[in-house]
Amino acid sequence: MLGNGRVSSIRYVVDDLVAIFHVCPMPEHLTVMQRTNLDGFPKAGELIEITGAHELEASDRAILNVLYQHAHDSGRMGEKDAEWSIPLATLRPSLHESNDRLVDSLKRILRVVVTVPIPEPQTGEPAYLLTHLIDGFKLPVSGQGVLRFRIPRDLQPVLARSNRWGRIRAEIVCGMTSKYAMALYELVCLRIGLDRCVETFTVERFRDLLGVPPGAYERGNNFVMRVTEPAVLEVNGLSDIGVEIKLVRRHARAPVTGITLAWWKKQGDEFRASMQERNRSKAGRMARLRGTVETAAPLTLPAG
Repeated sequence: MLGNGRVSSIRYVVDDLVAIFHVCPMPEHLTVMQRTNLDGFPKAGELIEITGAHELEASDRAILNVLYQHAHDSGRMGEKDAEWSIPLATLRPSLHESNDRLVDSLKRILRVVVTVPIPEPQTGEPAYLLTHLIDGFKLPVSGQGVLRFRIPRDLQPVLARSNRWGRIRAEIVCGMTSKYAMALYELVCLRIGLDRCVETFTVERFRDLLGVPPGAYERGNNFVMRVTEPAVLEVNGLSDIGVEIKLVRRHARAPVTGITLAWWKKQGDEFRASMQERNRSKAGRMARLRGTVETAAPLTLPAG
């Protein structure tokens, strides 16, 4: 079995964050001082490693990235009570669609309460923040125009003083259909600059980071089939990063005790293949990535 429900996020993050919380980063090392470039927009590590976001669907995660990139690029992340506005058309998958699906996503985003690791204000000791990801949306009645939003007042200063980030490329995230692939891609983007390229997680921690619902896919084979396999397929097939996931067991029939994640930067043909796939239609993509696309044989007409 892969775990017995969701365990508190505190115990997973304390060891990793003790050193970080006692360091006052220089301004140039803050996430807010980084600029969006061809490698993507700098997403704060605190946002990448949130837990409790299992109710979000792939479309919701894509919208959140657009909103947070818009807020970051404005240069106003440190501005108290800042409000941002963004054209509604920017958030819709198609210019010809109504806002119904978009509004459904916005409602799900507002319902989610996530856990964010933070320093305790008085002592600097590791603590955590329970918060929504967005502090409300203002939409025009006409369905046209701009969407206005705020970042929660307790979350905004956390992001303003963040000194860990991963560069997220919007075209890669938006090309994915699996929310687990999106989460996995972002986790690796946060780690791609480290001096190591392998990390082992507890099962509970890895499930939380990928946003797997509590109680879902607890058996090892279900977890592989429904979560890790499609996630690895899309990350390897669409991004400029390669990943590999292995389940840690004492022996072949033993319960899963951990998840080992390895990653690398793609080069050469491997890099070009993923770029070509991103430029192709989403229709039939998973079949292409699995190598199960069938090619029809040419029709041969009888003589005469």
